[in-house]
Amino acid sequence: MPLFDRRDLIRSAALGLPLMMAGGRAFATPGAANNRLLVVFLRGAYDAVNVIVPGSSDFYHEARPTIALPRPDPANPDAPLPLDAEWNLHPALRESILPLWQARQIAFVPFAGTDDMSRSHFETQDSIELGQNIAARRNFQSGFMGRLAAVLGVERPISFTDQLPLCFRGGPVIPNIALGNAASRPSIDARQTELIKAMYRGQHEAGVDLESAIGQGFAVRDTVFQSIRGEMEAAGRGAITAKGFELSARRIGRLMRDQYNLAFVDVGGWDTHVNQGGAQGNLANRIGELGRALAGFVEAIGPEDWRNTTVVVMSEFGRTFRENGDKGTDHGHGSIYWVLGGSVAGGRMAGEQVKLSPDMLNQGRDLPVLTDYRGLIGGLLARQYGLSARQLGIVFPGAEMRDLQLL
Repeated sequence: MPLFDRRDLIRSAALGLPLMMAGGRAFATPGAANNRLLVVFLRGAYDAVNVIVPGSSDFYHEARPTIALPRPDPANPDAPLPLDAEWNLHPALRESILPLWQARQIAFVPFAGTDDMSRSHFETQDSIELGQNIAARRNFQSGFMGRLAAVLGVERPISFTDQLPLCFRGGPVIPNIALGNAASRPSIDARQTELIKAMYRGQHEAGVDLESAIGQGFAVRDTVFQSIRGEMEAAGRGAITAKGFELSARRIGRLMRDQYNLAFVDVGGWDTHVNQGGAQGNLANRIGELGRALAGFVEAIGPEDWRNTTVVVMSEFGRTFRENGDKGTDHGHGSIYWVLGGSVAGGRMAGEQVKLSPDMLNQGRDLPVLTDYRGLIGGLLARQYGLSARQLGIVFPGAEMRDLQLL
C-alpha cells in the first residue's frame, strides 16, 4: 500500500484527527537547525494595493473611486502611513507592521507572483504550492516545501493546517495540526493509539519503521495539546486572548521557538468581491488581524530566535487594479509579498518596479508579475541556508533565482 494511502487509513482511524508523524532525519545543511522559516499563505487573494498603497499615483485614486485610501495626512487617522515617496501602509497596520518597517525588519516586494494566468484560486494555489515549472507535467505528490525539507534534512517541519497541504507533499513525513481545533482533547486514547501502532508492527515504507513513526506522531500530538491547553488556561485569567489568528500566531511562535523550524500556515477570507472597504471595512478588519498576528508571532518567538527567523507572506494572486461595480475587486494577477525577520534587510520596497499607469496593467486589468515567487523564495533560501544551485534546482526546478539581498 502506498504511504499516502496509509496516512489516509490512519487519519480515518483517528476519527478526523490530523495525522502527526515524525521522521528520524538529521540536519544535512549547515545552519538549518538554527534557522527558521514560516510561510503564511493568504488564501483567497488579498487586495495588495489597498494594503501597501501606491498613494502617490493619481491613477490609483481614479481607478478606485469608493475604496481607495486617502492620501497621507497626519491629521487623518484613516489616512495611510508613508513608507517612501511612492508607497504607503494601511492605517490598520500602524501598531503592528509599521514598527517592523521602522526597525528595518520587513520588506515588501511589489509586482510579485507566478506566471499562472488562470485567475483560478485552486489552479493558482496549486501552482504556487507545487513550485514546479507550470509548462511541465505536474507532479501532485511533490510540493516545494516538501522538497525543501528533504534538501535541508530538517527533522522539525510542521504544517499548521487541518490537512497536509500540497506544498509539503513529497519530502519526509510531515506532522500537521489545525490550531483552531488543537485545544480540544484528542479523541484517540492510549489504548486506541496502541491498537493503531500494532496494525503497522513490522512494516516499513521507504526505510521508515511505520510503527515507530506513528508512535512518534501521536507523541507530537500530545505534546502540542499539552502546550496549547496550558495557554488556554492562562487565557482564562485574562493573560491572552483565545480568539482568531492572533492567538494562533502566538502559539506558532512558541512552538517554532521550542520545537519546529520549518512551517506553513494558511489564512482564509481574502476574496473581497463585494463591499471591500477602504480605510475601514472588511479588508481593513482582516488586515488588522493579520498584522497583530504577525506582531504576536514576533513577540512569542523572542528576540534571540527572531534573528534567525524569516517569514514570507504570500497569496495566490493579486486583484484587479480597478474596483468593480460592487465596491470590491476581482481576481487579478500580480501581488505584493512580505518578507520579515530579525535579520531581513528591510525598510524598503524590493525587486523590480514600474510606474503605475493604464498602459502597464497586465491585460489592461491588474498588476504584472515582475518578480517570480520561485526566484524570490529561492534567493532567500540561498542566503538563509547556503543552498547550492543544484539544491535550489531541486526545490524550484527550472526557476531562475533572484537575489534581492533581503538577507
